[in-house]
Order: sequence, then C-alpha cells, then structure tokens
Amino acid sequence: MLLGSHLRRLREARGITREAAGYSIRASESKISRMELGRVSFKTRDVEDLLTLYGVNDEAERNALLSLAREANVAGWWHSYSDVLPNWFPTYVGLEGAASLIRAYEVQFVHGLLQTAAYARAVVERGMKGASPADIERRVALRMERQKYLLSTGGPEFHVVLDEAALRRPYGDREVMRGQLQHLIEISERPNVRLQIMPFGFGGHSGESGAFTILSFPESDLSDVIFLEQLTSALYLDKAEDVTQYEKAMKELQQDSPGPDESRDLLRGLLQLS
Repeated sequence: MLLGSHLRRLREARGITREAAGYSIRASESKISRMELGRVSFKTRDVEDLLTLYGVNDEAERNALLSLAREANVAGWWHSYSDVLPNWFPTYVGLEGAASLIRAYEVQFVHGLLQTAAYARAVVERGMKGASPADIERRVALRMERQKYLLSTGGPEFHVVLDEAALRRPYGDREVMRGQLQHLIEISERPNVRLQIMPFGFGGHSGESGAFTILSFPESDLSDVIFLEQLTSALYLDKAEDVTQYEKAMKELQQDSPGPDESRDLLRGLLQLS
C-alpha cells in the first residue's frame, strides 16, 4: 500500500496515464491500478522501470523505494491469521506496523491497540455472531499480537481520543469493563501513549463523522494514510486534501478534549462508578 501510493503520486506528478505506465513495463492498465492499490506483488524490474519512467534518478530514493518493494513481497506475521480476517484488513495491519505515529479517534469501543483480551473477546463475539470459539480466539490473539508493536522498544507514538461513549457502552460483564478501565489508566502512563477522553459534557465536536485513524511513517516522502473502517470494507485515503481535513479534525479533538492527566482522572472516576 505504501509503495503503491507513492508510485501513483509519482505517476500523477508526471502526468503519465496508467495505460502508458503499463506499456512501459509490458503490462496492462489494470495491473498498474492493482499495483497502486497494493493488491499485487512487486517485481523489482517493474518498479525499476517505473521509477525511470517517472524521472526518479536519485540513487538513495530509488534504493529506498526498491527496499519497500522487497518488503512488500515478504508475508507479514499477520498472514497466518488470514483465515479469520476480512480481505481488506491485512493492508491496515501492515500499515500500522510500519507507522511511527498513529493518531486515532474512537467512539464505538476502545481502540484495538488498547483493549484487554477479555474486552476484545466480548467485542469479537458481538461482531462475529455464529463464529466458532476457535475463530474468536484467533481474532483475539491477532489483536494481542498487534499490541506488541505498540509496547515494544522503539514502538510508535500513539495519540488517541476516546469518546466517553466508548467507555460507557458495556462489552462483557462488569469485571470485564473494570479491567478495561484499569488497563487504560495504566497504559496511558506509557511515554509513547497519549490518551484523551472526549467527555459527553463538551457537546458537538469535530469527530462527528465517526472513528478514523491517521498513520504517519518515518520516511519523510511518504504521505500520511487515513484509515476508515466500514461494515464490509475499508477506505484508505492519502490525497493531500483528505489528509488535511482529517488532521484538522484530529487537532481540534485533541485541543477540545481534557489533557492526558485530566483524562486519567475521568477514567478513575468511571472506574469507581463501575
């Protein structure tokens, strides 16, 4: 997805059509489209030829993009969970694992990177009615595996705003919710985690369109990606005008929500009430 988006931006900057790009690598227009969407593997020769066509002659930039191509062809750890994942989700897990900064707003439930196993199990059971216990446990295991990256040395910065609704909507029994609230208090004290709560009392705010995630990457020439999860699919947006709008909404959410310390106090208050 990262490499495909970058190739698309290079092509568009040169005013080259997908048909012309396909011709240059002895392929169809549809193959260029699939490459730009990250839905096919990348042949080194094809990427080299496209970079030449797009005028990328700087050796360091070429090597960085060719390295991305090689990485894209290596199956990530999450592919072993492909039997229980919707076909659009592995792309997100790959992007999440490559990000150096993850910013998110959640309103329905606690963000997956912050869920306890018990809370995650309750969420998965609700969302996968009729699924076998084994499949449910594999989905929970995947969620726990994703969290290892956040908690690892050199893990990404994670800035998240949780709507108070996500904390008051019960998933699982009372003990599950108490455990989840306690976990949020503890993980919010990690140096790479900035957790804020958007309280009911604030009223309307810039997150009115629903949950979203902004993924930023260490490579300065790679665009941020906006992830929007839907019921049966997902959207990945990286055009400048889209990214600008979501970053503006995220900034306003952070400004309008109580800071991390006050948000921890809100969590402690909810824990006492639960």
